[in-house]
Amino acid sequence: MIKTLHKMGIRSNHMYLAGLCSIGLACTSWMASRSTEYSGLDRADRWGLFVGEWAPTFFAIGVALRMEETRRDVEEPSMERFEETQRIRPRTHAGV
Repeated sequence: MIKTLHKMGIRSNHMYLAGLCSIGLACTSWMASRSTEYSGLDRADRWGLFVGEWAPTFFAIGVALRMEETRRDVEEPSMERFEETQRIRPRTHAGV
């Protein structure tokens, strides 16, 4: 699943941002439910907890994506890095 998300272009920073937004949305939904609904504080708490449970999932996926990004950097060096190492390393010729 993580490889598929990475191939789709979703990066760890996207998941970290989603986790932070989820925390803000949990606070907002709790306050909105508390002030607009007449069901009381119990209902507002349920809304806040429901949305608040998303944040750890987003952060965990973000960590997994960060590991995938790091693994790919180590296993698959980019062409730019290859060209850079070729420029830096002097070429030696036998018999010269």
